Amino acid sequence: MSDVIIKKVSNRREMKAFVRFNYELYKDCPYAVPDLLENTLDTFNPRKNAAFDFCEADCFLALREGKIVGRIAAIINHKANRTWGTNNARFGWIDFVDDEEVSRALLEAAEKWGRDHGCDKLTGPLGFTDMDPEGMLTGGYDQLSTMSTTYNYPYYPKHMERLGYAKEVDWVERKILTPEKDRPAHMDKYFRVAEMSAKRYNLHIRKFKNAREIRQGGWAQKIFDVVNKAYAPLYGYSEMTPKQIEQYVREYMPFLDMRLVTTVEDTDGRIVAMGVGMPSLSRAIQKAHARLFPFGWIHLAKALYFKHADIVDLLLVAVLPEYQNKGVNAMLFADLIPVCQQMGFKFGETHPQLETNEKSQGQWAYLDAEIHKRRRCWQKPL
Repeated sequence: MSDVIIKKVSNRREMKAFVRFNYELYKDCPYAVPDLLENTLDTFNPRKNAAFDFCEADCFLALREGKIVGRIAAIINHKANRTWGTNNARFGWIDFVDDEEVSRALLEAAEKWGRDHGCDKLTGPLGFTDMDPEGMLTGGYDQLSTMSTTYNYPYYPKHMERLGYAKEVDWVERKILTPEKDRPAHMDKYFRVAEMSAKRYNLHIRKFKNAREIRQGGWAQKIFDVVNKAYAPLYGYSEMTPKQIEQYVREYMPFLDMRLVTTVEDTDGRIVAMGVGMPSLSRAIQKAHARLFPFGWIHLAKALYFKHADIVDLLLVAVLPEYQNKGVNAMLFADLIPVCQQMGFKFGETHPQLETNEKSQGQWAYLDAEIHKRRRCWQKPL
């Protein structure tokens, strides 16, 4: 009989323990970027996370002799289920020691939760929405993680397979070398494509002076409308609501460097494409021990405003469906590449992209972009 006890998180103290377990498990791993305590607490707070308008969730801890040895969140995104005609529960924020009794107990708890809520399949790791970390790392364990993705030890996928989980979808992440100012000859075509696309479709780049301009001009909603329409066909996506958009603007806009925010606009002033980057905060979060307060914010401020890393994280790239495969992506990067050169970034890192998304994968053809991480969403019928 297993000595692992599963406990549902029921108060703030237990929720803090749920979040901090990730830090404790990975505190000696040089590649892991732990959950920020304050951000993750807000994510699971129905008063602060707009996704709770159409999601429900519970969190569970695995304990052995009173010590936390694992965690898991069970989630239902009702909007995604309606959109895709599914009846799925999700699991996310899964971490466990290398012990199959622990991983089995956690996943069985999530499976039971899903059945009790009338679901017929469990998928994950997924968050409330696509804006949360998703996917379990299956390759690239020796690569530094990012603040918007999760890291896991190589034993995780082995546990999943032994416990009867199969592949649902896979994502890949790319490391993109910033070209020298005298760019390689093979990249000339890329910049020519950008110029031809701008001319053929009467498009131009729009930059913003500051976050206030974006907010006061109502541009945030227009930018996220592009994301909603571009991501709509992608696995499990549920359209962001105005309330969610306002939440993301409030949380992230103050930290953005407007040089790394690029939009493409048509002659009517409609945004047809957008790209947002941010200096990597991975090392800063490690130095902060995954806490903003009382002094962790200092490391993040240094990384943002004084001495940034040589990596730029490409947080979001989106093009309206009618402008995809027409060179508009090239316009975004033709604008961002000189900025990255000027700011001293050596390379960029993409967000996870579905391996089956040919349009997204094709945009890297003329850039020095190598796949350096892979991650998987697993599934199991309930």
